Amino acid sequence: MTKPAGASDFIRDIVERDNAERTYAGRVQTRFPPEPNGYLHIGHAKAIIQDFETALAFGGVCNVRFDDTNPDTEETEYVEAIIDDIEWLGYHPDNVFYASDYFEELYNWAVDLVHRGLAYVDEQDAETISAQRGGFGKPGIESPYRDRPVAESLEVFARMRAGELDEGAACLRAKIDMQNDNMWLRDPVLYRIRHGHHHRTHDAWTIYPTYDWAHGQSDAIEGVTHSLCTLEFDVHRPLYDWCLDQLPLPGDRPKQIEFARLEFTHIVTSKRRLKKLVEDGVVDGWDDARMPTLQGLKRRGYPASAIRTFCTEIGTARTNSRHAIEALEAIVRRELNQTAQRRMAVLKPLKLVLTNWPTDEAGQPVVEHFEVTNNPENPDDGTRTVAFSGELVIEADDFAEVPPPKFFRLSPGKEVRLRGAYLVTATDVVKDTDGTIVQVNATYDPATRGGDAPDGRKVKSTMHWVSLAHSVPLTAALYDRLFTAEVPGAATGEPLDDLNPNSRELLEGALGEAALGETAPGQVVQFERLGYFAKDADVDGLYHRTVGLKDEWAAIQKRQGN
Repeated sequence: MTKPAGASDFIRDIVERDNAERTYAGRVQTRFPPEPNGYLHIGHAKAIIQDFETALAFGGVCNVRFDDTNPDTEETEYVEAIIDDIEWLGYHPDNVFYASDYFEELYNWAVDLVHRGLAYVDEQDAETISAQRGGFGKPGIESPYRDRPVAESLEVFARMRAGELDEGAACLRAKIDMQNDNMWLRDPVLYRIRHGHHHRTHDAWTIYPTYDWAHGQSDAIEGVTHSLCTLEFDVHRPLYDWCLDQLPLPGDRPKQIEFARLEFTHIVTSKRRLKKLVEDGVVDGWDDARMPTLQGLKRRGYPASAIRTFCTEIGTARTNSRHAIEALEAIVRRELNQTAQRRMAVLKPLKLVLTNWPTDEAGQPVVEHFEVTNNPENPDDGTRTVAFSGELVIEADDFAEVPPPKFFRLSPGKEVRLRGAYLVTATDVVKDTDGTIVQVNATYDPATRGGDAPDGRKVKSTMHWVSLAHSVPLTAALYDRLFTAEVPGAATGEPLDDLNPNSRELLEGALGEAALGETAPGQVVQFERLGYFAKDADVDGLYHRTVGLKDEWAAIQKRQGN
């Protein structure tokens, strides 16, 4: 993928400079290192795309390495889902590794640190250690175990590994500088005791390396040249470098580079809060179409190509910012406009009877067929045949018995065009005992087949429709923002306070044209006048509205004078 004109990518500039200086002999290797403790979300997409596209741009290698150093939260289920998500985005890792592949080597390196007086076992509790670290402008306090004899630390560390100590009874800390301005260098924890069952190593280990001890060393073992991370790891980089400085590296020293996270308005990407939404039943699961997980976006019908395009167009920055979700939706809409076939569906059906429609010899309404274009943006998609008869359904909102000002759709005495078919004029209505309109009667003009009048008269509205006898039932899921606030939690500090209780509306009585019965699971089609809808892969007849037809991003830019 070439860098688009106008898009910044300082990481590419760094790699180009390294190649020019032969820093890594022209070699480029990156990695995407997720922790398998949940499902990937839209924020991870930027990191995936950055890692893989950087490698691809220079003919390099990009691996996936699972940071599986916490047995209490990690599952094989998440490993499999993460690989699926990466492949859905369009990437195939050159290799799949695990931090647990290196547990023995990491342990031996840690033992070497203790031997050299660069690490010690601390038997204080976690709260005390945290308090002793101090804070910004507040000096740290050295642990009373900091200068314990090397042999003593080695003996306790061996007992930790053997499973003889309870969780929290001891930890291994690096001996760096308790007064350093960077809090991560104030004798950070390298190993802690965990008795949970690990998804790969099972019960072989009872001590596990922290991220900071495992990450840089795993990069070095694998031969990573450019370790790309989001900005929150900027303060970790001195510790990343310190750890690498202490070790006999098997090859080139990797270089950590940080870039801005991908964040959007109206979206929360905290795994802890997303998990709470699932556990509390606020959403139906991690793949709920309202969720910002990649599986949720896939289910909703987002094309992976649109996510890649968005990440490419915004470039790569050094400063975090929050993007309008409407900007991503605009790209989704733009791509679907080119690829999605058109279909007619009526979400809130109202029966329309053409009282002058002809019948056959058996007294049954005649059935006509119209040839309509599948996608005006792509002639190669061809045409389809749609049945038309004297009993139809239209959207309930497309009729008003007493029309308000500037209402151009159907009302008594008003003529409208039925998309690709005929001009019709409403005459009267049928109501139930509650006074609710259940049927609109109308007449059609036989001379207007195809939707145009031979005398040149004009109508101000074209409406979609479905032939009742040829319809297929469907359920439409309409979505609003899962969070009402642009920045969830900005007012109260808790994003879940801004949950939208009306984020989904299910319309179970919808009807669609017969061709919708042939829609493939996961396929996105445009319901004319209504938006783009993805057919659910698991629930028969369920369609998720991906995005509407209205370009909200264009309206926002116009208001902002862009």
